[in-house]
Amino acid sequence: MLPNDRQPRHGGVVVFGLVVWMLAATASAQGDAQRGSYIAKAAGCVGCHTEAKEGAPAYAGGRALKTPFGTFYGPNITPDPQAGIGRWTEADFVRAMRHGERRDGSNYFPAFPYPSFTGMTDQDLRDLWAYLRSLPANSRANQPHDLGFPYGWRILVTPWKWMFFTPGPLAADPQLAPAVARGRYLVQALAHCGECHTPRNFLGGLRKDRFLAGGKGPDRKSVPNLTPTRLKKWSDGELKDFLTTGMYSDGDIPAEAMAEVIRNTTSQLTPQDLDAVIAYVRSLPPLPEEPKEK
Repeated sequence: MLPNDRQPRHGGVVVFGLVVWMLAATASAQGDAQRGSYIAKAAGCVGCHTEAKEGAPAYAGGRALKTPFGTFYGPNITPDPQAGIGRWTEADFVRAMRHGERRDGSNYFPAFPYPSFTGMTDQDLRDLWAYLRSLPANSRANQPHDLGFPYGWRILVTPWKWMFFTPGPLAADPQLAPAVARGRYLVQALAHCGECHTPRNFLGGLRKDRFLAGGKGPDRKSVPNLTPTRLKKWSDGELKDFLTTGMYSDGDIPAEAMAEVIRNTTSQLTPQDLDAVIAYVRSLPPLPEEPKEK
């Protein structure tokens, strides 16, 4: 054995490295609320969870979504223990986003776009949860959905899930360039663009063969085709300006629903993420416009 003052000091280095790794792992496990704020913007959370009136408290619920099945109202997702998600655990939140399940195990209606959110990464879910926990609590009571018979029966969502829902993170596609892969994740999972821009069948399931081809949105209003069939008329710069400013190149403005998406979501994306979104939709197969209803 060497004298104490001549012992190798590798052990201290190892211990120090282990402590740093544990601290980093703990921080990751807890989530990053600042990063979660960006995730919330990219996911458009404030739009569905904030009542559409001047001065309405953000994320306190009350936003109405009219559909052929009835009217859904976005819930309060502030940390209030009674009206909001203050009593939820992170596992409750992940189960809602990943599997479309409530705390009691019953189904969420797919007006909550968990069929898209299920594709989010674990880290993005963890960071989003940290951000929602950092919001000021608000006691605004949730408003019950106003649904036609029998669409209010949550048990009926179970066979709907069998047919139209595949839970789990979005699988990587190694053949895609990094920018296109990032855009795919943003469009398909986080920003859930397909929920409005993909036509649905009579049961409310997305017609995957018509992904992003436009038609009628959830509120039965027309939404545009996002495949190159329509977008080929626009340059990348024009698309980026539109998604940032909310104004067409001729000075016209979009319908209020899209204007809100631009205001709350696409204009808040980093330039790199906006470029990725454009790169991805450019890579899609061109699909014809949805036939107009007579």
